[in-house]
Amino acid sequence: MTRGNQRELARSKNMKKNADKGKRRDDGLSAAARKQRDSEIMQQKQKAAKEKKEEPQPQQPK
Repeated sequence: MTRGNQRELARSKNMKKNADKGKRRDDGLSAAARKQRDSEIMQQKQKAAKEKKEEPQPQQPK
């Protein structure tokens, strides 16, 4: 019966560890609003990446 306490401790530790998993950050937005916001963010990132790519690259000395 000595392992009974160890099992209970392991179970409680595992429950605490898994308590945070699966929780989503609730930002108060509907699915459509979240999709729109994420779309705008991605467009901004793509625009920034395109501008960075179009910058003239400095020539490397040989």
